[in-house]
Amino acid sequence: MNTALPLDGSIKFTCYHTTERMVIPSDLFDPLNNWRNELWLKCLIGAYPDGIGYGNISVRIPHSEQFYISGTSTGGIPELDQIHYPLVERCDPDLNTIWCRGLIKASAESMSHGAIYSSNAEVGAVVHIHNRQLWEKLIDVLPTTAKEVEYGTPEMAFEIRRIMTLPETLNQKVFVMGGHEEGIISFGKTVEEAALIILALEKD
Repeated sequence: MNTALPLDGSIKFTCYHTTERMVIPSDLFDPLNNWRNELWLKCLIGAYPDGIGYGNISVRIPHSEQFYISGTSTGGIPELDQIHYPLVERCDPDLNTIWCRGLIKASAESMSHGAIYSSNAEVGAVVHIHNRQLWEKLIDVLPTTAKEVEYGTPEMAFEIRRIMTLPETLNQKVFVMGGHEEGIISFGKTVEEAALIILALEKD
């Protein structure tokens, strides 16, 4: 087990990481990976020219607050495998700490995903994409997190908990990250539902 606060600033929390090969049940892995591939093909998940990845996707283990999430630095990989989805066992915004297992560390946005799952037991999947055109079009139109709150921080987790109490958020199942340029998050009972909400935004 190791813990680190990376110097590059992409992960802003303490991560207790147990290196272990995970076996994800096919009923969770198959839709998770298939929809991740679909979003990658549309450049809603990917990597910038400098190699920094963006976007992530997760699925909850039923009847728990644990979830599998696309790992850090996987955005630029065209097709993922099970080794690319670590398990987040626990998120604690008060301690700015997560606990995860897998061959790679969990995404820098794990705290945000965890905040959504802890806020609503009916949420089974979360999708976080980047798209500047949609972000500029929808900021303050859709529910939007406070612009001074940065991604991957305890403050963002607390802000997400707040925004998840709003009826408009629960009705639309999507919100804009005001302090995270290009960032939009959707959620649903299934990965398919969460992904289709994002894809519908492109058609509006």
